[in-house]
Amino acid sequence: MKKIFGILFTILVIYVIYLDLTVGTLAPPTSQQVDSKPVSIVKHQTSMPSFEAKVKPGETVISIVEHRLEKPLPVAITDLIEDFKKLNPGHNPEKIQIGATYQFPDYSK
Repeated sequence: MKKIFGILFTILVIYVIYLDLTVGTLAPPTSQQVDSKPVSIVKHQTSMPSFEAKVKPGETVISIVEHRLEKPLPVAITDLIEDFKKLNPGHNPEKIQIGATYQFPDYSK
């Protein structure tokens, strides 16, 4: 009797492994469509010096400004975030999109 249960258990384990490898036990990932239209920002009139730049993959607000200055950021990160929000109302600096053009504060002066 123990041998029969052992054989049935082994067959069940092999069947489960086969199903897991062929069909899978996890639900397929849900695909989300991403709006791939580049966003263009209209330049607002401010007294703050700024420059316009198109975001490339892997870039952040800090890296774009530092690359433009060719030196480390001369202001606090919180000031950079506030200035970016002033230049681009309604846009969060943590959620900039690749291919979009934004206004960035220019601290070179």
